[in-house]
Amino acid sequence: MSNVFVIDSDYKPLNPVHPAQARRLLTQGKAAVYRRYPFTIVLKRVIEQPEVQPLRLKLDPGSKTTGIALVNDANSKVIFAAELEHRGHAVKDGLERRRTVRRSRRNRNTRYRKPRFQNRRRKKGWLPPSLESRLANILTWVARLCRYAPIAALSQELVKFDMQLIENPNIVGVEYQQGTLQGHEIREYLLEKWGRACAYCGAQNVPLQVEHIHPRANGGTKRISNLNLACEPCNSAKGTQDIAVFLAKKPDVLKRILAQVKKPLKDASAVNATRFALLERLKAFGLPVECGSGGLTKYNRTTRGLAKTHWLDATCVGKSTPAGLSLKGIVPLHILATGQGKRQLCTTDKYGFPKQHKERKKKFLGYQTGDLIKAISPKGRFEGRIAIRHRPSFRLGNVDIHPKYIRCVQRADGYEYKQKGVHHAPTHV
Repeated sequence: MSNVFVIDSDYKPLNPVHPAQARRLLTQGKAAVYRRYPFTIVLKRVIEQPEVQPLRLKLDPGSKTTGIALVNDANSKVIFAAELEHRGHAVKDGLERRRTVRRSRRNRNTRYRKPRFQNRRRKKGWLPPSLESRLANILTWVARLCRYAPIAALSQELVKFDMQLIENPNIVGVEYQQGTLQGHEIREYLLEKWGRACAYCGAQNVPLQVEHIHPRANGGTKRISNLNLACEPCNSAKGTQDIAVFLAKKPDVLKRILAQVKKPLKDASAVNATRFALLERLKAFGLPVECGSGGLTKYNRTTRGLAKTHWLDATCVGKSTPAGLSLKGIVPLHILATGQGKRQLCTTDKYGFPKQHKERKKKFLGYQTGDLIKAISPKGRFEGRIAIRHRPSFRLGNVDIHPKYIRCVQRADGYEYKQKGVHHAPTHV
């Protein structure tokens, strides 16, 4: 188990402690459990002038998963680590389902409000809901960790490796856009898009060449949509042939390449669209923010002999990374964003017709769906997340539990947690 967060009775963050010390405080009755995930205890007294060691919160933002790490720069210890899995795809799918239902109801000529397409205004800095969800997840956990730990600085991975900017820090304008960086950016883009493998034979770990899908000798352009990667034998064999002629006997490969050409880099686009918005919102916390590049993160990780994971990437963000990181006892907390439920009061079947009307209240008898509870009932002892019904019989996995046997461990907060390979699925104790 990682270090345990500690707050005093005024809810001011103190230095995190070792799990053994936290267990001793709980046993002696000097503290109580404040929160299960991340595990936090609250002292039963006020510390007037606490001596706290400032910590640095490091972030490695990603499209699907964001790495989080708390590092003590003074002694090079990693205090806490987590991997936050976003739900941007779920937000997008939910909006598309809602749009489909609304349009189908309009097309049936039933009584329904008219579409309002002409009175929509997007404010400056608007981001799609799926990207706003990613930002909200990160900012929620930054604010949460600031309440539980004495955080004095932030670090964020902002951009990728930029060799040209390192060689000439004063480069600007057209020279920056059309210099040596242009070739590096195009090559890195193609490596990500084509999976660092030959587009024709799938060879990996071999030198790859930038190849024109429609040959320039036949009128092809230098546009990024006309480029792919090929190993030397495939590039030489294709020569100036059109791709349809070269792959006439391999229709499956031809179909895959033409589809891949049109496929955008959604993950890279999501990160690029949100990284500067995240930086501006992090500055609102009033803490100094350090920015680092992806190349620096990779250099820090490889020189320290660390594996490629999201939380280890987060520990290596920025120039402030200590030379010898101490990772002893750190078990990353896996956090999955699930949302706070739905506001939809009428669920529909696959044809768009209403099939069930939900209650307007999310809580019943003080509980709501997603609460982490413990139950001791005549059927046995259970632990997990409940699904409420508006009657005194809640669902816990495959078991119905009466609320009188239930004790709440942690309220639903829109996230699920997993640590040490054991998560809070319903279990029989």
